[in-house]
Amino acid sequence: MMGGEVAGNAIPMASAPSLWAETALPLSSTTEGLEGDVRADVAVIGAGYTGLTAALRLAERGLQPVVIDANGVGWGASGRNGGVVSTKFRVSLPDVARSHGLDMARRMYELGHEAVAEVERLVDGHQIDGADFRLCGNLRCAHNAIALKAITAEADIMRDRFDDRSIRVLTREEAAEETGSRDFVGATLSTHSGAIHPLNYARGLARALLAKGVPIHEKTPAIALHREGSGVRVETPSGSLIASKVIFATNGYSDLTRATAPVRRAVIPFRSAMVATEPLGDNLFSTVMTKGRSYSETRRMMRWFRPFGTRMIFGGRGAFGTADSASAFGALEKAMTAIFPQMEGTRVTHRWSGLVAMTLDSLPQVGRIDANTAFALGYNGTGIAMASLMGGRVADLLLGDEPELGLLATTAPKTVPFYAVRKPAVRAVAGWYQFLDAIGR
Repeated sequence: MMGGEVAGNAIPMASAPSLWAETALPLSSTTEGLEGDVRADVAVIGAGYTGLTAALRLAERGLQPVVIDANGVGWGASGRNGGVVSTKFRVSLPDVARSHGLDMARRMYELGHEAVAEVERLVDGHQIDGADFRLCGNLRCAHNAIALKAITAEADIMRDRFDDRSIRVLTREEAAEETGSRDFVGATLSTHSGAIHPLNYARGLARALLAKGVPIHEKTPAIALHREGSGVRVETPSGSLIASKVIFATNGYSDLTRATAPVRRAVIPFRSAMVATEPLGDNLFSTVMTKGRSYSETRRMMRWFRPFGTRMIFGGRGAFGTADSASAFGALEKAMTAIFPQMEGTRVTHRWSGLVAMTLDSLPQVGRIDANTAFALGYNGTGIAMASLMGGRVADLLLGDEPELGLLATTAPKTVPFYAVRKPAVRAVAGWYQFLDAIGR
C-alpha cells in the first residue's frame, strides 16, 4: 500500500520488485524494529536520502540521532527513482528571475550545483560501494520548437548571467546522434549532472550511519507523536522513541500514519513509473544513448531514459492510484517504442513505480514547525541531489543555524488547498497536461 493511514504493526508493500532492488548490495547490518523505550537527541522519521543525510550531519555535530522507517532504508522514492542526479528544479531559472529577481535565480542555480557536489562528496567520503555515481551529463530533449526556445533561453541565462560553461545547446542532428531518436528538435546538455544506483546510494548512507553507532530501526512506523515536557515521544508499534527534537523526512509517503499529520498536507503524492529492458545486443545498444548520459524530455508529462549496463531504463509520470498500474506500464512501453522504433520487440524485464512528492509551487520545502520540529520534503521529482543537500541543511536549521535555502525556506509547511479532493484534482491536471502535450503546446 502506498498511501492511507495504518494503525497496525506494519505497512504492507504492494509495488513490484525494481531493477534496483534486484541488483542492490545487501545492507549487511542490524536494523531490527524498535522495541521498548529508546532515547535520542533527535528522532528522524524516514530512512530515505533526507533522513539519512540529516542523521549523518547530526552525528557529525556530536548529537545522537535515531532513525526510524515504516518499511526500510530506501523503500520509498529513494530506492524507486530513476537514478538521475540533476541540478534542476521543476521551476525554471528564467521563471525564478522574473518572479524573484536575478540574485535569487543565481542562488537557486548555486543550490542546484551544491546539491550535485554533495552527492559526490557523500559517495567519495563514505566510500559507498555500488553507487556507480558518474558525472555523465544530462541531455534535456525538446519535443517541439516552443520547448526548444524555452530551454535555450534558460541555457542562455546560465551561460551569460551565471558564467556556466558546462551547458550548451544541441541541434536536431546532434540530439538524434546522442539519443538515437529522431523524436526531438534539439536539446540542451548540462555536464554537471550524473547518474547513480539509487538504492545502493541509500544503503551506503545507512551503512555510514551504522558505522558511527547511529541506530536505524526498519519496519518501525511512527504511529503517533506526543509532546512530552520539552521534547517529544514518538509512538511505534512495539515501543517509543523519546527525543528532544524531531525531523520529518517522509516526503511523498507523509500520509502513512497520523504521526506525520503536520506535514502530510504540504505535498501531493504523484506516482512515477519505470520499466527496464533486457540487456540489449551490441548492435542495438550502439544506436541509443550513445554517450551514456541521462536523458529527459520537455513534455509536461515528462518521459526520461538512461542506460544501466546495456539495458534501457525508461520512466515517466502519469500513473494513478495506490498500486502499480498495468495500463501505466503499457503506456510507458508504447512511448518507448514510439521514441525508439528500433526497440520494437525488445523484452521488458522489470516494472516498478514510486511516489513523487509534488508541491503547490513546484519547489521543495524546508523549515521548522516549532523550536523542536523541522521538516524537508517536496522535491517534485528531482530529489536525489537536493534531498542529499537538504538533509544536512534541515539538521543545521533544527539546531538553530540559519543555512542558505533560497526559495526552499519556509516558516511552516505550505499546505495544499482543498487537500481532500487532491486525487481527482491531480487526475484533472494530469489529463489537461496530456492534452496540451498531445497538441504540441
